[in-house]
Amino acid sequence: MIARLFHFRGGIEPDPHKRESSAAPIRPVPLPPKLIVPLIQGSRGGARTIVTVGDKVLKGQCIGEAEGAGGTAIHAPTSGTVMEIDRYPMAHPSGLASLAIVLEPDGEERWITPEPLDPARASREELLLRIQASGIVGMGGATFPSHIKIGKESRIDTLLINGAECEPWITCDDRLMRERAADIVAGAKILRHLNGARRVLVGIEDNKPEAIAAMTAAAHDAHGKDDSGVDVEIVPIPTRYPAGGEKQLIRVLTGIEIPAGKIASDFGVQCFNVGTAHAVCRALAHGEAMISRIVTVTGNVERPGNYEVLLGTPVHHLFALCGLRPGTDRKLMGGPMMGFTLPSLDAPITKGSNCLIAASPELFPPPPPEQPCIRCGTCARSCPIGLQPFALYWAGRAKRFDDANRYHLFDCIECGCCAYVCPAHIPLVDYFRFAKSEIRARDEEDKAASQARARFEARVARLEREKAEKAARLAAKAAETRASLAAGDAALIAAAQKNQEPA
Repeated sequence: MIARLFHFRGGIEPDPHKRESSAAPIRPVPLPPKLIVPLIQGSRGGARTIVTVGDKVLKGQCIGEAEGAGGTAIHAPTSGTVMEIDRYPMAHPSGLASLAIVLEPDGEERWITPEPLDPARASREELLLRIQASGIVGMGGATFPSHIKIGKESRIDTLLINGAECEPWITCDDRLMRERAADIVAGAKILRHLNGARRVLVGIEDNKPEAIAAMTAAAHDAHGKDDSGVDVEIVPIPTRYPAGGEKQLIRVLTGIEIPAGKIASDFGVQCFNVGTAHAVCRALAHGEAMISRIVTVTGNVERPGNYEVLLGTPVHHLFALCGLRPGTDRKLMGGPMMGFTLPSLDAPITKGSNCLIAASPELFPPPPPEQPCIRCGTCARSCPIGLQPFALYWAGRAKRFDDANRYHLFDCIECGCCAYVCPAHIPLVDYFRFAKSEIRARDEEDKAASQARARFEARVARLEREKAEKAARLAAKAAETRASLAAGDAALIAAAQKNQEPA
């Protein structure tokens, strides 16, 4: 048993709104007329298409190879035909388009031949390659490639499985734990096998008693069935947002506080979402690539719940299935704290899409007008990172980006606690995102200028070097010519002197 729980600083307790979608079992979503599968599934990297228009593909077939260090493979969510490869709007606040493979389902759901892999008999390298080839990423929203995270050469003492799901309205992990606990526990043991952790802890907020019971039973059954000696301990934790943040969960379960600029593995801890553990199990035990995920659809809809959605399913298809009610004025992807308003309902579901919310003025009243900041410090007391949001706000508003950096702007996880408690109703996170984007743009400009300066200086140095080499060659040639002429003159003089000698 874990000895004790710890507390993280700050945090809030908003109305959870979990019951609206957590009651019904996970339901499958019918095939849409077309699937739009983006080649970029996260912020870390993308994939390179390996199919062409007109190709017939099978369900689970790789259609995009990972490109770059942070890229992940993508697979056909169903069998069908490649209709086009073109740019489509993505599920991103910017509404920018990205290259995607568009599939027309044939309705036959024909799978590729599955190739299960036994973790007990395969090498670590084989297991990591399988996870990479299956396109598995962090399912909690970060979409960081799992094979890279697991493959880090660090000594891991504690493996944490994150089932906290602290953000309001979202219940996809809750239902996953209730219905597929055995696969999650099996995936956790595979992850432990790969990183060599001494113990495995599953943190679940105590407002999910059914999930806690299901996971506890699955952990007990799994411990009795194998001889690994590794127990998976289910730990209920207090319900407080954002307890599901990686650093916050590590603090609660282990007491370790990860400093700014450091990562959990530096302190012997690794943390994975329950969805990631489930995907790892399916990839190895059943040979299934990541082609679907559980998505919560809730808010102002007739049939809220959790749905198993094929990647690439357009958002409008899901809302049509759930029945939008009158009065819906916007649609959110993600939760109300860290999500964003969708600029287009044509955007597809990706590996990081965990929730869709139909918002209405009744459910999400418009915020009161923004008032001047009075530096009351309420935002600082709620910040789980220990930042000073009011100072970041003033720096961002005044475009003093160097000051924002000094106040550790990039340590902000954009959880929204500060904006939630702000008595002046200032959308603080919007200012932070603006400042971050401006700093990134400035850094990119500085990087481009540095590269251009380096290229110019290299060109000048090359021209000077070529000029010097040319001068050296000419000087050497001249010296050679002078030496040759001198040798010829000497030979002529010697011949003349010889001719003048008396016979």
